[in-house]
Amino acid sequence: MKALSKLMALAIAGSFAVAAPLTAVAQVTAKFAVTLPEKSHQGQGVAKFIELVDAKSGGKIKIKGFYAGALGNDVQVTSALQGGTIEFTVPQTTTLTGMVKEYEILDFPFLFSTTQQAEKVLDGPVGDKLLAMLPEKGLVGLAYWENGFFNATNSKHPIAKVEDFEGLKFRSVQAKISQETIKALGANPVPLAVPELYTALETRTIDGQGTPTAVIAALKLNEVQKYLSLTRHSYGAFLPLVSKKFWDKLSPADQKILKDAAIEARSFQRGVARDQAKSAQAAMAAKGLIVNDVTDAEHARMREKVQPVWKMFIPSVGEGLYKEVTDQIAAK
Repeated sequence: MKALSKLMALAIAGSFAVAAPLTAVAQVTAKFAVTLPEKSHQGQGVAKFIELVDAKSGGKIKIKGFYAGALGNDVQVTSALQGGTIEFTVPQTTTLTGMVKEYEILDFPFLFSTTQQAEKVLDGPVGDKLLAMLPEKGLVGLAYWENGFFNATNSKHPIAKVEDFEGLKFRSVQAKISQETIKALGANPVPLAVPELYTALETRTIDGQGTPTAVIAALKLNEVQKYLSLTRHSYGAFLPLVSKKFWDKLSPADQKILKDAAIEARSFQRGVARDQAKSAQAAMAAKGLIVNDVTDAEHARMREKVQPVWKMFIPSVGEGLYKEVTDQIAAK
């Protein structure tokens, strides 16, 4: 009888030993840190990604979005991904330049003239080459989404020519190339994270900033700025990232679900970004923001003014990568 009881106990214990791992992998939960509000093009892209992952995994992978910088700024949450305390984020590629110098190529001012040029580079071999540099930094990149062309706002005067940048206190990100671009245009860079931007503009700690029009509207910066100038001085791409520590715990099938969902969400997110850019400009103008265009001739002058920045950063991104990007842009 004792022997039978012992056998039953071992059988029950064995059943739990088998059941526990199955239960552990039945549900995967993760946090997705987002800098902008949920209604922004970034936020809507994340919401679509979460929806697609849920559907493709049959509810097995549950991701919760934390919007409007609730978990920290881009630098903080990217670091948290490397440490494995947050699973997803979607910073602009500029955030990565401190750890992967080659990403600076995407921040060369006036590099892209059209979204088609940007897509050709990002969705092709160059984009893949840059993604391959991330795993050794504890990150996995899924696809490139769109932040859009950067335009300048300020509280002083319209920017119609390069001389109009002169002396402005202009927000920059932490990346050196952002600061050098602002200096080259004649303004004074002031590094600030997105959550600090509204207050800094409101209190006139800084005079102006440059972000895509849809972001200006999402952050309500038109409430504390008077002028919007369509300088299109830089193109910003978002990059959905996964913590490699989290990624490595997933099955190949689950990894494919995440990759496929990010690529599928890309078209949706880019469409939202472009729609919001158009509607945001009109809406902000209707509320009193003074909007001015910049002529092709003045764009050319601005581009010429920042050529020293290109020369400064070509050595760090590499002549080969620089040539690959500019050749792709030039190709028909």
